[in-house]
Amino acid sequence: MVTTRRQAKLGAENSDLNNSPTSPRGDTPRVRHRSTERFNHSSKPNQTSSNGYMKLDQSEYDMTGANVGVTRRGWKKDRGSILLLLLLYVLQGIPLGFSGSVPYILMTRHVDYKAQALFSFAFYPFSMKLLWAPIVDSVFSRRMGRRKTWLIPIQYLIGVFMLYISFQVNELLGVGDSPAQIHLLVFLFTSLNLFAATQDIVVDGWALSILSAENVGYASTCNAVGQTAGYFISYSVFLAFESKNFCNQYIYPLLAMPTQETGLLTLEGFMYFWGVVFIITTTLVWIFKREEDEQCQEGLTDSYKSLWKILWLPVIKEYILFSLTCKVAFAAADGITGLKLIEAGMQKEKLALLAVPLIPVQIILPLLISRITAGPRPMSDVWINAYPFRLLMGLVFAAVVYMSSGIQTSPGEFPIWFYLMLVAVYIAHQVCSNCQYVSVMAFHAQVSDPAIGGTYMTLLNTWNNIGGTWPNTAALFLVDFLTTKTCSVDGSSCVSEEQAKACEALENGKCITILDGYYVLSVFLVVFGFVWLLFMRKRVIGFQNLNPSAWKVLK
Repeated sequence: MVTTRRQAKLGAENSDLNNSPTSPRGDTPRVRHRSTERFNHSSKPNQTSSNGYMKLDQSEYDMTGANVGVTRRGWKKDRGSILLLLLLYVLQGIPLGFSGSVPYILMTRHVDYKAQALFSFAFYPFSMKLLWAPIVDSVFSRRMGRRKTWLIPIQYLIGVFMLYISFQVNELLGVGDSPAQIHLLVFLFTSLNLFAATQDIVVDGWALSILSAENVGYASTCNAVGQTAGYFISYSVFLAFESKNFCNQYIYPLLAMPTQETGLLTLEGFMYFWGVVFIITTTLVWIFKREEDEQCQEGLTDSYKSLWKILWLPVIKEYILFSLTCKVAFAAADGITGLKLIEAGMQKEKLALLAVPLIPVQIILPLLISRITAGPRPMSDVWINAYPFRLLMGLVFAAVVYMSSGIQTSPGEFPIWFYLMLVAVYIAHQVCSNCQYVSVMAFHAQVSDPAIGGTYMTLLNTWNNIGGTWPNTAALFLVDFLTTKTCSVDGSSCVSEEQAKACEALENGKCITILDGYYVLSVFLVVFGFVWLLFMRKRVIGFQNLNPSAWKVLK
């Protein structure tokens, strides 16, 4: 729906790929990896809201109970390090926000859903970090420093890629009758998110050594504040100030400027600016920030051996199947609703700005829900009971989309009550998704083998993240296949972008929707969800009731 990052991260039970006003794309958590040698720190994913805005992950320290209640009297001695971490996390949120804004821009240029599905692969790197996180932790140059070995080249690459994209962005998105270069867009933004995910691994690990023991809890604060700010700047702020309608209505009058044909910002100019910022700040960190010598307590081979041992546990195989299927029923609501609202006429900047009232909700809700999930049975007491309510939200979102096409006061303008209703629906969805998200995180913390806690929890979160991303991609591929559109002139099909353009090129040619695949998919997936719940309910409760030894690698 609307997009923020709390993502997933963009990612997040997955960022509802295009759905949330607070995250790029939805409600799937994105995996956060604390350095694998510090097993007492568990890794917790980001969550994306039901509207597409990524939700930021909460403190991994709090998940294990470590560092809770530490004294804050000595924070000033780490002030420089705290500010550095905050800056690095802000920078990390910038490419994620740009990635979250691209699907909305593509939608305004009438790109079909198959292209949107292809672009959704750009969000996968944050769900796959586990594959290379041990390498980032274990392979480095002592001369350059364990963290700077990766941080400096990675941030230079982000800057260079942003500069390149800034010079090519109009051609990439499609100018005039030229089609968007989707495959190149996917490659460039997947690369950006791959670099950002790697930077995330580096900064998470560096935070454990750059701060003193009494202040290490500030790392999660820097993460939450920094990534949220970076994502908000390059997503909500950018989409608002890039819109000529928004600027002509609200910004230019304040600046005593006449009506303009463009917004205050352009994608090419804003990406160029941040590309330069990345290069300058990276150079300054390289020159002026001294890194203490840091030892790696676990080798690269040992890290992958630990992962392999976990994967061979019988209960893990069953839990992976659960993780890959439990969010299939939410794919239409989380992955397509935001795009459908834009297709119905809602301005992308207004959809993005719905993230603003949801930010405090996304901060407060997990704190309130954690009191419920703190008990011994978070899955059977909370997760399973929230599931049917979240399923029904899929039908609510479908009703909102259906309503949106008939209540516009003028093209692209909706009555204020509709926006208020939309925020209320998003908040209701946030309650359901956060109940499940916090429950899963609490359950992972309960069952993770303390002997290899960081690696174990990161593995569980990885499968949980993948289980939220692949259904959204599949739903985007399917929606056009299930849609029936015909040309008003000759009755030919005009589902694809090329067919639609050919129809509109005819005299009085217009594509008429006979059957919208979004509604078919929404109803089918809700039914599928209730069937899944019927068959999997006992298995989910069984996970909770298993003897803790079933989850341990060394018994």
